[in-house]
Amino acid sequence: RSVILAYLNDGPNLVTLPMNGWREGEPAWSLNLQAKPQAQVRLPGGGNHIVVAHAAAGEERARLWDLWRSVDKNLDGYARRRPSETAVVVLEPRT
Repeated sequence: RSVILAYLNDGPNLVTLPMNGWREGEPAWSLNLQAKPQAQVRLPGGGNHIVVAHAAAGEERARLWDLWRSVDKNLDGYARRRPSETAVVVLEPRT
């Protein structure tokens, strides 16, 4: 399956937020990555890359949430619409 995701660069990693229009529940692609964290990413003009996904936690999550907040000043307000915390997913290049 293919999905189009918004992402930010964090060094060699890509960072994305799995959400269902800010409603409860995780999108299917996020659940798929939880079950099988390896995936292929196709970036505009950059070819295909194999990545391994993990959910950021602790200080890493806080830092990456702040990175997203720098792009969208309303991020916290949108996130409050969800009854549970919005995950931050890191896609690391597989070495």
